[in-house]
Amino acid sequence: QLQLVESGGGLVQPGGSLRLSCSASGFTLDYYAIGWFRQAPGKEREGVSCISSSGGSTNYADSVKGRFTISRDNAKNTVYLQMNSLKPEDTAVYYCAAYRTSYSGSCAYFGMDYWGKGTLVTVSS
Repeated sequence: QLQLVESGGGLVQPGGSLRLSCSASGFTLDYYAIGWFRQAPGKEREGVSCISSSGGSTNYADSVKGRFTISRDNAKNTVYLQMNSLKPEDTAVYYCAAYRTSYSGSCAYFGMDYWGKGTLVTVSS
């Protein structure tokens, strides 16, 4: 059974920080790129960040660049999204996805994607 589980969401004040985790069971994340996505009410799902299977390449949406950091710990079979300087507009359900790429240094989608059910991040005073 291939599963991804997000955790770490919650309520935080503007300017605060959260660290989201994406943990895999039933398979090893080593050979997958990982993307973080988010969807706010009434909005389309958008890509937030990704990291290649090798860890050598990362990408960030302009809206989070400089504030969010993606990383992976293969020993724990987990990928993280460190979110700093949070803004109300960051409020959304955050999802992680594992997917194949054409080579280990790429973040570009090739196929075989697996998704978690999401974790809610609410940024409000």
